[in-house]
Amino acid sequence: MTVVDLHEKLSLFSDHWSPKVVARMNDYDVKVVKLQGEFTWHAHDDTDELFLVVDGELTIQLRDGDVTLTAGQLYVVPRGVAHCPIAEGEVSAVLIEPAGVVNTGDAGGERTATYDDTL
Repeated sequence: MTVVDLHEKLSLFSDHWSPKVVARMNDYDVKVVKLQGEFTWHAHDDTDELFLVVDGELTIQLRDGDVTLTAGQLYVVPRGVAHCPIAEGEVSAVLIEPAGVVNTGDAGGERTATYDDTL
């Protein structure tokens, strides 16, 4: 049994929009990520995506309106729903999604992160 300290894991890197796997649960990855600025509009056609804010304030733009999260709050973006995260200041968050999900979903592009389970 291994305890994962989210703040300790988040202190090990500084890059933004590059999720790091810190635990696995069944076929799901638990990832930590630092966010700043505006990401890419995208969707995940085959899965929901959970955002849990650890520190900071995150806005998730949706076509039907925005969702704003602060520390301790979470939101699940339903599968197939286009969304675009925005962080005015730096945000630390946890993502829970099936193993192998690409951060840019159907959009691809230069912000596509490589799979990182080194933490």
